[in-house]
Amino acid sequence: MKKDTEKKLDSFFEQVYAVARLIPKGRVTSYGAIAKYLGTTRSSRMVGWAMNGAHNVKPKIPAHRVVNRIGVLTGKHHFPGPKNMEELLRKEGVKVKKDQVVNFKELFWDPSLELDFD
Repeated sequence: MKKDTEKKLDSFFEQVYAVARLIPKGRVTSYGAIAKYLGTTRSSRMVGWAMNGAHNVKPKIPAHRVVNRIGVLTGKHHFPGPKNMEELLRKEGVKVKKDQVVNFKELFWDPSLELDFD
């Protein structure tokens, strides 16, 4: 990978992490919602890649609060144990059934609506 590409990728990941750190406890968002907020609507997969590596980042990233577009815990395999993502969400009061956020629409946090663009 060229250095310019690496810098862009690092910068994008840092932007993703900055948004993810703003997700309130007890709420969830999607990879696509973060991508849309960052102006890269078609980059939800890259947001997922950023979340996959979030466990190595300081300060901590609440990656457990980022799920797919219908509330499925698709990133659970990137946590220390198969139930860790679900356990972290449950500690925040988020109900999960069969690897899916139960009341996803009510708990969905949309950064495009919740955050100021200024």
